[in-house]
Amino acid sequence: MLRVTVPLADRSYDVVVGAGAISELDALLPASARRVAVVTQEAIPLSVSLPDREVETFVIGAGEGAKSLATIETLMRGFARQGLTRRDVVVGVGGGMVTDVAGFAAASWHRGTSVVHVSTTLLGMVDAAIGGKTGVNLPEGKNLVGAFWQPSGVICDLDALATLPERETRCGLGEMSKYHFLTGHDLLAMPLDQRIARCVEIKAEVVASDEREGGRRALLNYGHTLAHAIETATDHDIAHGEAVAIGLIFAAELAHELGRIDGARVDEHRRIVAGEYGLRITPPERLDVGDLMVLMARDKKALDGLTFVLDGPGGVEVVEHVPEPAVRAALERFVTRGD
Repeated sequence: MLRVTVPLADRSYDVVVGAGAISELDALLPASARRVAVVTQEAIPLSVSLPDREVETFVIGAGEGAKSLATIETLMRGFARQGLTRRDVVVGVGGGMVTDVAGFAAASWHRGTSVVHVSTTLLGMVDAAIGGKTGVNLPEGKNLVGAFWQPSGVICDLDALATLPERETRCGLGEMSKYHFLTGHDLLAMPLDQRIARCVEIKAEVVASDEREGGRRALLNYGHTLAHAIETATDHDIAHGEAVAIGLIFAAELAHELGRIDGARVDEHRRIVAGEYGLRITPPERLDVGDLMVLMARDKKALDGLTFVLDGPGGVEVVEHVPEPAVRAALERFVTRGD
């Protein structure tokens, strides 16, 4: 097993990576927890066995449509019937959608109940389950309602990846490719367990320096501004990791439009994302530029005008007040190359 610590002083926690890592779950749960509320979905390849605790399982719907306030209310009412107390624990078992929902439910129940995540997808392991960002969607946009609520521990059991659908693998690779541009590391050269652990280390270091996304943590959203807009505009027909891959290329083209990087650096983005990671880098057809502009303006980073994470001479950084005409011009060229 590989262990990575997310260093947050007295709230630090371990991320355990390896085949059979779910065997470490009981050790990560708070000693005070007598009741365990397991939040999961149908067909999740890992099950929870905690014979010394009272376990109740809550199965939520699949897809981004179930990542909603209605789902949170259903869980809350279930917690109430279970008699879950602040000393107990919520365990999210599934991909990023499950851990986002389970984390938000835990953050809200009794104004804060412990949560432990058991991630079952590559995307969840390298990103969603780490760092304490939780939330649900609204029709107006993705992840607009949520809370920062750090888990007490995270399990990344590689056995869960054996049955992962190809599309879910692509989603994980889309998020993983982001780390290449943040660090320059050749993650694909590493064995899978080390690759996942390295992504966790990168994210843990950023989270420790800016837990509540006041500045540096927004770097982890590289490629996400357009990605979230594409997800919403396509009613999530384009999944998160797929959209991030497309968003990375647009971010590079926008940086070039603004004179921040040269054409060779844009080509490097295409080579890495499409060539090395094998991901689609063109947007879906029939996207409306005006709709995308509205959705990007609702991005959580956008406090005053359009905000993007962009590459530049000093590396990737958060750029505020990006001129709308430049964004629109780059986006119009980008969208016309769609399928």
